[in-house]
Amino acid sequence: MPSRRQTPTTGSGGTGDLTRHAQAEAVLLQAGALQKAIFNSANFSSIATDAKGVIQIFNVGAERMLGYTAAEVMNKITPADISDPQEVIARAKALSIELATPITPGFEALVFKASRGIEDIYELTYIRKDGSRFPAVVSVTALRDAQDAIIGYLLIGTEIKAGALQRAIFNSANFSSIATDAKGVIQIFNVGAERMLGYTAAEVMNKITPADISDPQEVIARAKALSAELGTTITPGFEALVFKASRGIEDIYQLTYIRKDGSRFPAVVSVTALRDAQDAIIGYLLIGTDNTARQQVEAEKKKLDQRLRDQQFYTRSLIESNIDALMTTDPAGIITDVNKQMEALTGCTRDELIGAPFKSYFTDPELAEAGIERVLREKKVTDYELTARARDGKQTVVSYNATTFYDRDRTLQGVFAAARDVTERKRVEAELRQAKAVAESASQTKSDFLASMSHDIRTPMNAIIGIADLLAKTPLSAEQSKYVQIFRGAGENLLHLVNDILDLSKVEASQLELEHTGFWLHDLLAKVIEMVVLPADEKDLNLTCEIAANAPTELIGDPTRLRQVLLNLLGNAIKFTETGEVAMRVTPDADSATPGALRFTVSDTGIGIAEDKLDAVFERFTQADSSTTRRYGGSGLGLTISKRLVELMGGRIWVESTVGKGSVFSFVVPFEIWANARPRAAVSLGTGPEPPLPALNILLVEDSPDNRTITIAYLQDTPYRIEIAEHGAIACEKFIAGTYDLVLMDRQMPVMDGLTATRAIREWEQANHRPPTPIIALTAAALKGDQEKCLAAGCTAYLTKPIKQEVLLQAIKDCSAIAPSVESEESESGRKRPILVHADPKFADLIPGFLEHRRQNVTVMQDALDRGDFETVAMLGHGMRGAGGSYGFPAITDIGAALEQAAAAVDRKASRKWIAELSGYLDRVEVTFD
Repeated sequence: MPSRRQTPTTGSGGTGDLTRHAQAEAVLLQAGALQKAIFNSANFSSIATDAKGVIQIFNVGAERMLGYTAAEVMNKITPADISDPQEVIARAKALSIELATPITPGFEALVFKASRGIEDIYELTYIRKDGSRFPAVVSVTALRDAQDAIIGYLLIGTEIKAGALQRAIFNSANFSSIATDAKGVIQIFNVGAERMLGYTAAEVMNKITPADISDPQEVIARAKALSAELGTTITPGFEALVFKASRGIEDIYQLTYIRKDGSRFPAVVSVTALRDAQDAIIGYLLIGTDNTARQQVEAEKKKLDQRLRDQQFYTRSLIESNIDALMTTDPAGIITDVNKQMEALTGCTRDELIGAPFKSYFTDPELAEAGIERVLREKKVTDYELTARARDGKQTVVSYNATTFYDRDRTLQGVFAAARDVTERKRVEAELRQAKAVAESASQTKSDFLASMSHDIRTPMNAIIGIADLLAKTPLSAEQSKYVQIFRGAGENLLHLVNDILDLSKVEASQLELEHTGFWLHDLLAKVIEMVVLPADEKDLNLTCEIAANAPTELIGDPTRLRQVLLNLLGNAIKFTETGEVAMRVTPDADSATPGALRFTVSDTGIGIAEDKLDAVFERFTQADSSTTRRYGGSGLGLTISKRLVELMGGRIWVESTVGKGSVFSFVVPFEIWANARPRAAVSLGTGPEPPLPALNILLVEDSPDNRTITIAYLQDTPYRIEIAEHGAIACEKFIAGTYDLVLMDRQMPVMDGLTATRAIREWEQANHRPPTPIIALTAAALKGDQEKCLAAGCTAYLTKPIKQEVLLQAIKDCSAIAPSVESEESESGRKRPILVHADPKFADLIPGFLEHRRQNVTVMQDALDRGDFETVAMLGHGMRGAGGSYGFPAITDIGAALEQAAAAVDRKASRKWIAELSGYLDRVEVTFD
């Protein structure tokens, strides 16, 4: 408990002091000095009325709060006249419902409860003399005479909603009300003071002053501050708490009270001097409220305000530090904020920009306005290009990203936009486009050159190799035979060189595509060895091939390119080895995690390679020793192509060598394991001897007299009848006028090329409901896309010059499988002869399923035609057109094309005819695997 100011009880003055304290308390309680002090306080409006509500008393607090003088209202108006009329009406209505009795809006509504003896405290809006309004808490008490009759009403109000009212001050637990005598000794200590300070009234009354329960440092500081403010010395203690009030100065201040348990809390204290009838101070009234919550709220508010300022500063810093020009607009497109970059972009200040239309700063205002409308419609836009125009006329191409933004209630506020200067990007893009165009032009020039070179070399080579082959089949002397073999060998070497150059160009231009098909490693290696065994035997070399027992042999990959690499390596090994052996070994690659990864090793006992030349052997047109080019021949492209192919297949290649002892070339390629591979036994669905060749009418379209001569010579011993067309235009005329079972079409010709002629023939066939006639393209082009172009134009098959006789004969045989002359021929038993198709063994496991699916297509298409569903027929025909040639069935390709055309023309009769044709073909087809 704080130090107490004990009232002396000993000595001659003791009894007198006690008597004076008792008298003072009696005066306070009995004479109503405290109530009088409150009534006269400027902090409360005290209004007394007569029984009818006419104002009789209007204290200084009422004058201060309401702006009227007492003379202006006394005996003239009622409190209802200075109250909000709508609130008075609402109060009358609410009380009528609550008390179940009609209450007239007006003064009666303000005092009705008090007139019934019900304590009434309510909120009301007072109207000042100047018309302004303020909320007040009003306490109403009925004034009664000795007979308990109502003679008037007392309305005490305060602007502080939580303020104390006359009747409630000492009964409220929310306010500490402490009354002291003139010396400051506490005489009254209400329940609110007890609750806040932890003392009972008995513990403090007549024992201590309010200064004893206040923070001593704050009391000292207040005394010092008041001394300086009022120019008089004020003693620290109770005097410092009441000095202003003792001088008639309104005094409300903050102070820290100390509870009984020593804890502290902030309070707001209002001090009023209590005076007797002679206006002499007989005590003080200190009304306090716990200010903890308010201080906490204020502290939190300060924190929030600071946090808001920090957030605003941070946000502004982000906006200003952004490299983009940022702005916000309202929904009408009026700028509401910008950053420094936007000022720089437009050459205008922030103040000039805010409030101006967004569209005004661009070369195309309508496009800018459309951008804002699009954001509002779609919620956001990206990469919206505009050209900004600055005040000085400078134009800048910018790319806008924009989005709508909203307030916390999700009400649209406008558009936020970020503009980035893309001038440099545009310049770079233009340069890149130009560089790309130059590169594409160079690539196209290179492709055109290679295509031209391929055509110009292959065309005479076709004659050279063709004539050589034809000569070799005629009776020759030994010397002539020798010359012809030299002739043929030179042609083959030149063809290999051209193929190597084309392969290299395809790899470098990323035009070479790998196959992804199943194959048997044993078969592939057997064919590779078969192709190199003759030159090895000629040099008496020991040629061996070994496959490790644990090496997988049923693989999925590109067997053609693997064979090409192995032939290159084995060819080189044989070429550069005079005595000894050349060995090929295949083992699983121990360094790879892929189960199908294989290591291929080709070793020889040849001349070897110097260590400083090992890296160079894989460079194009390079050999380890330039002298070997003359001694051994070769272009120096084989290893370069091998390296590129191995890398294209996802592998790597390297070499180890010792001069004079030999070389070891190794490469690793990851293959997939062919899980569903079938046994490699040759399958033949046909039996009996080969049927005789049919007598076909063939149209040969070729502008080169030499190539025409060779082609006719190739077909001389066949029953085929040949007609010549020198270019595509003549071919079209002859095709329309005559009847042909097959067309051999050169691609590049004067007047009209082969592809144009093919398209014209197909269009004529479709227009005249003719079945497609097989057309075999004969082309000297061998680059990527050439075959696809031919097939897309309508060709049935594709052959690359120079063309071997057996290749041409087989192609004609395959493509003429459904020619009318063949279809009409029947065996002696009356049954149509089987159609034999020679298929690639790599498709042996796939072809039965392919043919079975086509049989299912027949049923599906017949049902579709019954429903009039030509779309299904066209779709299945299109699929057969693409798949037939891939599996080696050009007849199915042609039937598919015919079905697609018939269905597209909604020709039910033709569609049924070709479905029947397909069904008959599938019944007769027999497959053999070469």
